[in-house]
Amino acid sequence: MAKHDSRRDWSDQYWWSSDGVRLHARVYAGPEAAKDLPPVLCMPGLARNARDFEALAPYIAQHRQTIVIEFRGRGDSAYAKDPMTYVPLTYVQDVVALLDELAIDRFATIGTSLGGLVSMLMAATLPGRLVGAVLNDVGPELEAAGLDRIRDYIGAGGSQPTWMHAARAFAELNRAVYPGYGIHDWLRLTKRTHRLTAEGRIVTDYDKQIAAPLRVPGGGDAGIDLWPAYRALGDIPLLILRGELSDILAHTAGTRMVSELPRAHMVEVPGVGHAPTMDEPEARSAIDAWIAELPEA
Repeated sequence: MAKHDSRRDWSDQYWWSSDGVRLHARVYAGPEAAKDLPPVLCMPGLARNARDFEALAPYIAQHRQTIVIEFRGRGDSAYAKDPMTYVPLTYVQDVVALLDELAIDRFATIGTSLGGLVSMLMAATLPGRLVGAVLNDVGPELEAAGLDRIRDYIGAGGSQPTWMHAARAFAELNRAVYPGYGIHDWLRLTKRTHRLTAEGRIVTDYDKQIAAPLRVPGGGDAGIDLWPAYRALGDIPLLILRGELSDILAHTAGTRMVSELPRAHMVEVPGVGHAPTMDEPEARSAIDAWIAELPEA
């Protein structure tokens, strides 16, 4: 079910998961000449939503249809009744349900962090359907320090009275990730990641229970060897973006990723940690080159 608002450049797409969760995506139509090309699916990180791609998605949509997924429990997707469904394999099933509904056979993905893990799992479980991928600061090997940092803050409560208060609090928590940001940058990022409640408070825009699977022993750790899932990406155009200051994707892991697959290419985004917003000039030019490599069918 799609709804379009003429004031925006996307349509709202709603669909249902197999366990009855109403899910949401933004669909950017793309040019008429590209209507038969495989679309690009954009998938955000753990605590993020479709607004993470508010600048990148219309840019990509100049070339082909672009669909921005909101995983269950984020943004305009409903919260799950069972918090233990907030795991990558469930997100894969949710995305596949959308692909089935829209009759999409082949597609490319741009995945930040969690979204990149979902991309790798989709490559492993949907052989031949993925035609290109961008893995934004994520891979089959994740650094323990970064996982511990995420586990420490994810799902924390609290609210702020104004957007400026929220931006300052968000900056305090994430200053090491974007050390060059000024207050206007933090305001922009805060408005992507937070929402205004009916009571007039500013809160993070996700279900706090997404943290539940991370709280179990070993939660958030890979648990399984993800290298086979990564290798399932095969010989498709593959861009690995790495934040120069990342505490999630080590430079050595990125280098190994490049050596493992024939069309893998890594670009480091200077001065940022986990994860690049992909609004950075270095990220954009790398994405331009990746788009040029995508197949026409």
